[in-house]
Amino acid sequence: MTWDLGAGLEDRGVVVTGATGGIGREVAKAFASAGAKLMLVDVDAAACEQLIGDLEGSGHSYRALDLSDVAAHDGLIEAARVSLGEVYALVHLAAVLRRQADVSDVTEGDWDLQVDTNLKATFFLCRAAAETMVRQGSGGRVITFTSQGWWTGGFGGSVVYNTTKGGIVTMTRGMARTYGRHNITFNSIAPAQVRTPMLLTDLDPKVLQAMTEATPLGRVAEPAEIAGLAVFLSSRHAGFITGATVNITGGFLMY
Repeated sequence: MTWDLGAGLEDRGVVVTGATGGIGREVAKAFASAGAKLMLVDVDAAACEQLIGDLEGSGHSYRALDLSDVAAHDGLIEAARVSLGEVYALVHLAAVLRRQADVSDVTEGDWDLQVDTNLKATFFLCRAAAETMVRQGSGGRVITFTSQGWWTGGFGGSVVYNTTKGGIVTMTRGMARTYGRHNITFNSIAPAQVRTPMLLTDLDPKVLQAMTEATPLGRVAEPAEIAGLAVFLSSRHAGFITGATVNITGGFLMY
């Protein structure tokens, strides 16, 4: 076995959603550096085109799509299979956060937007990818993204968002049990504070300061520090890891 981080990813087809976001962009760049062929998925077509120009390798493509449209998921995965030659891995980062400082201010619209995009879409997209992997017959990897809030309940007016992130952890475990017999692994990555636009939007600076002070490493993570774990969990090295939730929190969350 070759002990480089992305062993086994050379020329493999990988779908990355939320690809132009703060973490998603670094994840896409890391997979491309490992030799994978990518389909980028995001709502922003122009940003996808720009990102493709920044990636190593060739054979990359993109699809501009709002993943809350569950009916489009089968078509997306089939387009990825055709474009990439296979769907070996799905790395699903796409999510939305709508903060409300007081839980009494949460509206039904706030709930529906976040639950539909973050949880409902995650289930149906992961299922579509896994079923394609089953038909391909050579196994695969699915990486979901949760948050430290799956354990803590979250901070800064993010109760609904972290409700969805808790659901993702449970769903990932259930999918791991369901598809393990097909050599398809499901794992979830749970970052804490990462320097991205999503973290900073509408967040009280005092809350960010308190969370940073409560982090043993005493700082916020950079997006590139998250990407390596996604590559590892998709690599040959991680073939016996499934159903895991791996926290990247600088010590903010320990158990």
